[in-house]
Order: sequence, then structure tokens, then C-alpha cells
Amino acid sequence: MSEILDLLGRGDLRVLGRIIGSSNSALLVEVSLDGQTALAIHKPIAFERPLWDYPNGDLAHREHAAYLISEAGGFEVVPPTVVREGPWGLGSTQQWVGDPDQPIDPVVVVCAAAEVPQEWLRVIEGQDEDGEAVVLAHAADSAVRSVAVLDAVLNNSDRKGSHLVRVDNGVRGFDHGVSLGVEPKLRSVLWGWAGDPLPSADVDRLDQLASALSEPILRGALTTCLTADEVAALEARVALLRRTRRHPVPTTDWPAIPWPAM
Repeated sequence: MSEILDLLGRGDLRVLGRIIGSSNSALLVEVSLDGQTALAIHKPIAFERPLWDYPNGDLAHREHAAYLISEAGGFEVVPPTVVREGPWGLGSTQQWVGDPDQPIDPVVVVCAAAEVPQEWLRVIEGQDEDGEAVVLAHAADSAVRSVAVLDAVLNNSDRKGSHLVRVDNGVRGFDHGVSLGVEPKLRSVLWGWAGDPLPSADVDRLDQLASALSEPILRGALTTCLTADEVAALEARVALLRRTRRHPVPTTDWPAIPWPAM
């Protein structure tokens, strides 16, 4: 892991193109260092659009904080992410996950009710642009479930279905810039386990994260990315999940599903 972090942090960035549809003009880049290369997503802070509900700090440091938290708890969901200088100043640089030349194995789908894969969990029903009935559903395996637990930890306000990619035997999630706020803002497509008891493996991850949060190394790193109130809110969410040992449920105080969902 240290090698890819070193490559992302010190390597030369070559811009390959802009990610079409990205709200903050994310860039696909090639990072090179000492003969090693990797694809990455670079998001300059200079390109960020101000958000009324995230008035403090910037999205790039929230992306980095999400990676630190994912690793500290052993979730291994967020790809390696650093904050570094680039062609347009400081920004986040995150390792590209998956093979860009291969089709994506979906984790979330919007399809007709009869086409929902067997054993997948249905989240919500609606209509497509032609008025046809459709269902939003997601896979029910343990890797996806761990993402849902991490999202509750991060207070992720934008877990779209397209933000998840299967890699080997796991699932990687990205685009965590609008996470880690103080007010409850969990907005996700992964509500299939709402209210259910947490798996023991994810309880263990929460225990591991709680222990790491009590140590100066992680706390010191997070205080460079988040406000003191945001770190305190993070600790409170972890404590609540460890106490209830249940997945959270949607509330009427905040939209439960991001838009668009995919």
C-alpha cells in the first residue's frame, strides 16, 4: 500500500481527459514515478463548486479522510487517496479501480421488477422516462453490506449506484467528497438492510476503527482534513453503531436516495 501511496503522492501527473458529467471537473490522469505508472482520478480544489451544506474545508480533504477511515477500520472500500499539488494547485488524487477496457460488474441496478437478479435486495420502485415500472435493487453479498456500514460511518450524502465497482473479491467505492458532515445526511441506494442487525465482521471493523480513533496518529491525520466538530460527530456515529449493532434506517429529515440514483 505504501508504494501506491508514494506513487500517487510524488509521481508526475499527465492529464488524459476530463470525466464527462463530473460536477467538479474530475480529471483522469496517469501518474508516473521511477518507471511505475498508474491511472488515477485527480480533483483540483480550484474546480470545486461551493456547497451550502459543507461550508468548511474542501471536498478533496474529505476524500482523503474517507480513505483514512476506511483503512483504519479494515473496510478496504475507498481506493488509496492522497492530497497533493497538481497542474491547478492542491487536489485529491485517487487510484483508478477496475479495468477501463472491461465491462463493469454492476452492484446496483435499475430494471423491470421481473429482471431483478435472484437474492438481490429491492430498495424502491418507480417509473422510467417512458413511464414503465422499474425497481432499484442492489446485490446482497457481504462486500456490499460492508460498504453500507462504512457509508453510515462516513455520513455519506451521495452513495450512487455508479460509485461502486467490484474488484477481485471485494467492492470499491469512490466519490466521498460530500461526506463526514456534522448533521445526519446519509443518502444512499444501499438501504436493503435498513434496521437489520450488523454482521459480526462489520462490528469487528467498527471496534477496530473506534480503537484507531482513540490513537493520536489517526486523529492527527483527520484534524488536517476535518473540523473538530466533524471528528467528534464521526466518533459519535461509530459509537452509536457499536451500541445499536444495527444498520440505520431512513428518516424524514433528509432525502434517503441521492439524485440521480445512478
